[in-house]
Amino acid sequence: MAECLFCGIASGAIPGDIVYRDESLLAFRDIDPKAPVHLLIIPRKHIASVMELGTGDGATLGHAMEVARQLATENGLSESGFRLVVNCGPDAAQSVDHIHLHLLGGRALGWPPG
Repeated sequence: MAECLFCGIASGAIPGDIVYRDESLLAFRDIDPKAPVHLLIIPRKHIASVMELGTGDGATLGHAMEVARQLATENGLSESGFRLVVNCGPDAAQSVDHIHLHLLGGRALGWPPG
């Protein structure tokens, strides 16, 4: 989608601080980090939200979890811990209509969130 910010980053039309890329996923640093490590993991395919997932998208999301584990290890979070978050819809503070996984860590994170 031409108007989607994350599709623009995935295509290279919009710059991003890319930390991982493969044929189905891209990961980059959040421009407004909420923790010392705040990465976004997105599918290259445009999917607006969890509510728009289709048949076959589960494999991509499973792969996103594997990439999150890899990035957590690479960023020194595997021992201290980290949080994975997927927001869906305006009440959950989804600000970009492209499904994405937040990887947050590098400090103690409070609970409950929000």
